[in-house]
Amino acid sequence: MHWIDPNCLPEVKGVIERFVLNPHGEIDGFVMTGANEALTLVHTPPHLETELVSHVKPGDAVRVRGVRPRGAALLAAVAVTAPDATEIIDRGPDHDREPPKLEKKKMSAASAVRLSLFGPKGELRGALLADGTVIRIGPKEANEVAGLLAPGASVAVSGDGAETKHGRIIHAKEIGAALSELRPITAEKPKPKPKHDEKHGHKHDHGAHA
Repeated sequence: MHWIDPNCLPEVKGVIERFVLNPHGEIDGFVMTGANEALTLVHTPPHLETELVSHVKPGDAVRVRGVRPRGAALLAAVAVTAPDATEIIDRGPDHDREPPKLEKKKMSAASAVRLSLFGPKGELRGALLADGTVIRIGPKEANEVAGLLAPGASVAVSGDGAETKHGRIIHAKEIGAALSELRPITAEKPKPKPKHDEKHGHKHDHGAHA
């Protein structure tokens, strides 16, 4: 979002409740409590993590300027203003940056979904559970199990996980409504497009008019 002037965007105020992690254990957003205790999922790119944690923490009141993708309860941040008035602006990623090496182990979780989690373009990418666990799933796979990632749904997962100082993250490989109902997560394979001749139900006979 570094090409957008944040000053042209509306400002949303709130208090950071908790950070949200991506499958690498990096911060890629936070949950913010606003007016009337309404929750807002704010996406921030992972390359802003160092600057973000240097200036804000859970419990801090912040101001966010960002864009809202269609069809997703998400605010993709372009700029976050910290309590000390520091502006944390997305100026684009460092192309030499590599994700941290996170030591993962087999983990599972079962709880109610508190919030659906989305990528910056509004693609479904997982869920925040009521017990605080963040579960992540690829966008194609997430669409196949969207009902289990909706707020209020009961969900259980198993996969590669880790405990970090910012919370618990599981990259889910299996999912179900309960731990006893787990099944592998797979994306539906796209159907092959019909060939032109098959689509029209006949083949051209190039010699028919000879």
